[in-house]
Amino acid sequence: MARAHAPEAPAAPTLAAAGHGGAIEPVYVWDLIVRLTHWAIVLSMIVLVFTGVDIARPFLHGASGKAGFTTGYVRIIHFYAAMVFSLAVFARVIWMFLGPRRSGWRQFVPVSRRRQRDLIGTFLFYIMLRPTPPPAIGHNALAGLTYVAVFGLYVVMILTGFAMYSVSAYTSYMSSWQVLLPLFHGAQGARWLHHVVMWLLLGFVVHHVASALLTSRVEKNGTLDSIFSGYKFLPRDRKPDDE
Repeated sequence: MARAHAPEAPAAPTLAAAGHGGAIEPVYVWDLIVRLTHWAIVLSMIVLVFTGVDIARPFLHGASGKAGFTTGYVRIIHFYAAMVFSLAVFARVIWMFLGPRRSGWRQFVPVSRRRQRDLIGTFLFYIMLRPTPPPAIGHNALAGLTYVAVFGLYVVMILTGFAMYSVSAYTSYMSSWQVLLPLFHGAQGARWLHHVVMWLLLGFVVHHVASALLTSRVEKNGTLDSIFSGYKFLPRDRKPDDE
């Protein structure tokens, strides 16, 4: 298992600010690979959505005499952003098996009894039937399981994108992805599925941000800051990581 070097720990906030009754300490949760792939996915998705909508329904117009190739430039930007997105997703999946425990696949698949039990408690918190969520060092049990579906959508997005690109790849090695076209009922089916998954992912983004804000407000452990610094502020008497 790989070891991730932790940056210098930030100073712990006051107990009152952290919302804990006992002593707290900074805990390194998200390693550098997790943070880099997270932001690569976020930023590339922003570019992909903007350019993808323009490709489907052009709304950008170039200067006089250049308007005809505006969509061409947009498609080029879209393709490069798709490369970043695909590589970031691939790297994150590999890191689930090669990275440290808090970045591993067990954070997504609830194999331990503790995480299976916490699924219900977290769900009750999200629907406002429980005042606080079960404590979690990394991803909470419900969020981790949700990310399994999200990464599944990422894969569908990548494969439908490859299938559509293969139609005009001609002599490029990417033309070999035409093998996927029958699976999606042709280029038009791949295009439709690509578009639908985009909206599903945008819906997830809204929920993800809202849940992060809610959890940060209730737990007061630096959840939002942690995706930048890697650190959360957790009680010293917390339970150890579950396997």
